[in-house]
Amino acid sequence: MSGEDGWYDEAAGPLVRPYTITSGRTPGESAKLDLSTQVMTLRQDQEPTGLGPEHLAIVQLCRNPVSIAEIAVYVKIPLGVVRVLCADLIERGLVITRSPTHHPAQAPNLETLQAVLDGLIKY
Repeated sequence: MSGEDGWYDEAAGPLVRPYTITSGRTPGESAKLDLSTQVMTLRQDQEPTGLGPEHLAIVQLCRNPVSIAEIAVYVKIPLGVVRVLCADLIERGLVITRSPTHHPAQAPNLETLQAVLDGLIKY
């Protein structure tokens, strides 16, 4: 592989295209993994077998809860790829996920806004 084709880095060696890592798969709708979803490896008696290096990196990284966004940064692979790989790990029962509870902010009522505005106008 020559250094001119764009898929070779002198320090890192050959670079792997994202679709190669996921075998062309994209994130499915069944796994609702947003950026803040926490991923944690389940305790295993032995190291999992039959996983690619990226899967193994995620399993090792997530011994404590780590967000999908953080995994992408630490493992240095795109978010879409991380979502596919995490879905694989969920399916195999190697990790669990937890989405943060989203409480939509309640908008203040008009009376409160008017009171604030009136208070600002006085001063």
